Amino acid sequence: MTTLDGETIIVTGASRGLGASMATRFAREGANVVLTARSEADLEAVAADVADAAGETLVAPADVTDEAAVRAVVDATVDKYGTVTGLVNNAGIGLLNMYGEQRVLHEVDADDFRQILAVNVTGVFLFSKYVVPELIDNGRGTIINVSSGLGRRGAAKWGPYVASKWALEGMTRTQAAELEEHGITVNAVDPGGRVETGFWEHLPESERDAILEPDVMNDAATRLLAQGPDGITGESMAADEWERRLA
Repeated sequence: MTTLDGETIIVTGASRGLGASMATRFAREGANVVLTARSEADLEAVAADVADAAGETLVAPADVTDEAAVRAVVDATVDKYGTVTGLVNNAGIGLLNMYGEQRVLHEVDADDFRQILAVNVTGVFLFSKYVVPELIDNGRGTIINVSSGLGRRGAAKWGPYVASKWALEGMTRTQAAELEEHGITVNAVDPGGRVETGFWEHLPESERDAILEPDVMNDAATRLLAQGPDGITGESMAADEWERRLA
């Protein structure tokens, strides 16, 4: 039996980067993986890459800020697989990948600030809102929120992103406390550095020396999804720390 046999996992932001890499790993470990992001074509490409995997994939395009679309993804998942056992909230944006630049907080456009919070915080809330009742019905489940080191410290010119990730850290701990009695674990994981994904593509070459590969979180995320209802909950740490903790 492979590690994630019998699991059904929704991965947001699954069209590229960290999300595509984690989703691919989960499918190869035997899970049914629901791929969601805005670009259907990119999601189809990810699904094609794992057509020979032990687990199945379902392409379900959606904007994480659209409540009706989020609910439709969860409904489609339950219709096809009968259940949901895991949720990986990976979708995220920042000024760097929106515009290729950063700005001091008081110069950030208000609409841009709202958009970053909508994707990075409200999107997580919406998917949790509709997935958690399924997990409660199962009597178990796993939520992984993809965070950042910037969710634990401040950084000049990263204001909206920092605000969103600090909010995510608080949501993670709150839901962990709320859902532990239902056998549901809720944790946050971050790559532990900058990753070779579209999010960081505008970094100058001088800052790309220690850039990480998109598979940096695969092992940690897989272990978190496989740990069971009595596993660790309410924690946040980098992927390499999780690997040591769950070894």
